[in-house]
Amino acid sequence: YTLVTAGKITVASDLANPPFDFVENNEPKGFEVDLMKKIAEKLGLECEYLPAMKFDSIIPLVKQGGKADVAIAAITITDERLESVDFTNAYLDSNQAIVVKKDSADTADTLNDASKQVVCQSGTTGNEWITENLPKATCVPVDDVTAALTGVQTGLYAAMVVDLPVASYMLTQSFSDLQVIKEIPTGEQYGIAVSKDQPALTEALNKALADLDSDGTMKDIKTKWFGSEI
Repeated sequence: YTLVTAGKITVASDLANPPFDFVENNEPKGFEVDLMKKIAEKLGLECEYLPAMKFDSIIPLVKQGGKADVAIAAITITDERLESVDFTNAYLDSNQAIVVKKDSADTADTLNDASKQVVCQSGTTGNEWITENLPKATCVPVDDVTAALTGVQTGLYAAMVVDLPVASYMLTQSFSDLQVIKEIPTGEQYGIAVSKDQPALTEALNKALADLDSDGTMKDIKTKWFGSEI
């Protein structure tokens, strides 16, 4: 396989999804950042992150080629995305969650109302879920998960639909006045996105993921960021 920069694996991400990926002291941090560094080590490469970008621009960037070798940003493997890029084997299973203020009387049913604004990250499976399952509500796509949850906290939005592992982490860390009122069993799987022109890179990444699984590294990284092997 060929790389954008020889000796480096160049990674695209929104860096806006704690604990998966975020920026702290101008450095990428998170579960996926640790995972990509370990994958790079297995491949004998350095790992370099591009500046944070909007989530819905990540797949087109990888498809286009030339700027990023891979993308990792809690990206669910879907048939639609597979038309544009290839994915590695899944490295994490996930569901969605509906988050509201702790003193909110809202339920999944009451949110399906024209008076309710439900926020999500733009271009995500949460965005799709709102459109399909809360058609009467006003869906508000934004770029940043923290800003969205802050909007729920201040009452700007009635609720947020977001990846369950992200909700669990954020509510523990910063948003203790919010709660998950519904876990949505979407049965999603996250994968690393790779250009369709680079099947050998996808194969190498899959081997690295399998090695990290078998040698216990994957378990260690999951435990570090999620408290257990989810």
